[in-house]
Amino acid sequence: MNITFIAPPAAGKGALSNMIYEKYGFPHISIGGLLRNVEDEAIKKELEDGAFVDNKIVAKLLYDRINKDDCVKGFILDGFPRNESQISIYEDLCRRNNLKNIIIVVDIPKEIGEKRITGRRVCPNCSSVYNINFEESKPKVENICDDCGHELEVRSDDNLETYGHRFDVYVNETAPIIEHFEGSNLYHVDGTKFIEDVFKDVDEIIKVNL
Repeated sequence: MNITFIAPPAAGKGALSNMIYEKYGFPHISIGGLLRNVEDEAIKKELEDGAFVDNKIVAKLLYDRINKDDCVKGFILDGFPRNESQISIYEDLCRRNNLKNIIIVVDIPKEIGEKRITGRRVCPNCSSVYNINFEESKPKVENICDDCGHELEVRSDDNLETYGHRFDVYVNETAPIIEHFEGSNLYHVDGTKFIEDVFKDVDEIIKVNL
């Protein structure tokens, strides 16, 4: 099974993917995560600017990742496809791995995403994520991870300028591909709710398709 998330930035795709992994064991494949681990400085610059990285690079990273043993039974795909030119890569990936597709669109308005992105704080040691703009998501001690005590960091691309660009790119480039998949096992969920409630909605979708 391939569970694919399509959503604007800061919609909670990563958190939902981790929750699915904990329950079902499907590994979370984040295209952003794969790209952030690349050493090439030109790719890093494109990522920081919110630009799309060349499809050939994305395809190679993706194919290499899904060929690992932990993806045999399925995986969660976060952040791909991002535009219409990537649809054929996505569909080829699914055909070659004979996977049943579930596409989940997580809907949030721009203003909610802005609060999430500007308040996000990440622990570089254990990867825990917090948000200082929401009371329920703040760390207990300012700028310190609740889980391991490490100092929290702000990702270099977590700023209003980059977020605004990414959201506009999503509206213009990514949102139109939803029409391509409408009617083919695509579902919408309300991403403005607490993440636990969004996960309940996502979990119901998964159960129907198991």
